[in-house]
Amino acid sequence: MSARSGGRCHRTRPNRPLGLSVAFAAAVQFLCTAPLVAQVLPGRSAVESIEFAPLEFTPPAPEQYTVDGVTVLSLEDRTLPMVTVIARFRGGYGHFDREWYAPAVGLPAMLRYGGTTDLEPDSVELLLEFYAIQTAFQSGGVSVGSTLNTLTEHLDTSLELWWSLITQPRFDEDQIEVWRGRELENVLRRADDPGGLAYSAFNRLMYGDHSIGWVMDESDLAPAAVTPERFRRLHERVFCRDNLILGLAGDLSREEAEPLVARLVAAVPPCTEEIPASPVPDIRQEAGVFLLERDLDQAVVIMAHPTSVRLADDPSFFAATIGNAILGGGGFSSRILQRVRSDEGYAYSASSLWTTPRRYDGLVGALTRTRPENTLPAIEVIVGSMEELRAAPPAEQELKTAVDRIVNGYVFNFQSPDQIVSRMMLYASGELPADWLERYLEGVQAVTTEDVRGVFAEHLRPREMTILVVGDADRIGRDALEELGPLTILDPL
Repeated sequence: MSARSGGRCHRTRPNRPLGLSVAFAAAVQFLCTAPLVAQVLPGRSAVESIEFAPLEFTPPAPEQYTVDGVTVLSLEDRTLPMVTVIARFRGGYGHFDREWYAPAVGLPAMLRYGGTTDLEPDSVELLLEFYAIQTAFQSGGVSVGSTLNTLTEHLDTSLELWWSLITQPRFDEDQIEVWRGRELENVLRRADDPGGLAYSAFNRLMYGDHSIGWVMDESDLAPAAVTPERFRRLHERVFCRDNLILGLAGDLSREEAEPLVARLVAAVPPCTEEIPASPVPDIRQEAGVFLLERDLDQAVVIMAHPTSVRLADDPSFFAATIGNAILGGGGFSSRILQRVRSDEGYAYSASSLWTTPRRYDGLVGALTRTRPENTLPAIEVIVGSMEELRAAPPAEQELKTAVDRIVNGYVFNFQSPDQIVSRMMLYASGELPADWLERYLEGVQAVTTEDVRGVFAEHLRPREMTILVVGDADRIGRDALEELGPLTILDPL
């Protein structure tokens, strides 16, 4: 073989080493006789001068129609012989009194694993496996939902089984007890997860006796609170026609979907009782410092105060979105992480938060984990970073980086038809316009550095936050925490 150096070819081995193919030997010979690459290629400047036509991306849009008053979104995609069907019912645990908290939280699990009126739970599992049906049930504060994914050839059978789980649940007593035992175990182990413990305690501080601040406890899980009868009563209130929105995506046209949808809707009874509105929380306004004592090698810090910026087609919302990315929501490029981690070495992770609910105020603040001895210095660095953005606009490059992250990620909102349909269902149920994602993209691109400074100056008060610390009081230092304000020691959850 040959070695190339200074435009010359030096023989280091015979022309045909043992096992060397004829093609490879020819390539070696070419390298030894061809002119230098640098003498042939046009160079970096020519490559950088290449121009490309602007990329145009038209997002696919589902068809929207109604069947017997139920909103349906449908998006055909013949790429694979598969169909996804999504059902969303208004009526999560946030709509009901505390006495219904455990049944509302457990309802998705009971629908999935509790069998149907005609089938035992084991029989359901066998059918799901035999037909390769994928299904999931989930719940949040405002809704309960389920998704079916199946091969087109098994669609009729899959729909019948899935819809039976939704509309004709058995609420098997053994499965209820299995779920109850698992939840009780979670209650007992809550203290083992410092992060989860901190979030629960902070939500309770900020939201009090509101569903956002609720934490499951043993009284919620008393046997009398989670009987089949109570699950059935809640099911009747939630799983009725007025609360339903449906979505279909995949190997199915609207013409093929309409008779299937009509059959599904007909199997859901009309609502006889309206779901109560989710109450607007009374969020804590006063500043304060709270300590939840735990013998930990790291302290968990969460700090925030209410903000009136809400999810809306409004300049303040878009400015807050970009501002949060610059402050601490943008990963390694954000200020808080740079200061707390890179500059000071206080923590591996630190970030900001700015929640923007649709109907009520949100929170703006930050969170981190650090060595107990560094708790106060880390908080001061975070507060200092916030005050800087109140006083002066960010650099143009910081703004550009934050906006580019959103713009460059825009296409990932359209990775699959079912993702598109699911998002549009969320918009429809949340009373957002169908073109919300496009409005969002335009809104963040219009944000200026002065807009960011303005929204921070108006809505961020770094020295008036509720601060929760979970950790070792002796290593953190009570005196250190009292420098931030009056200190309250919390009872264990």
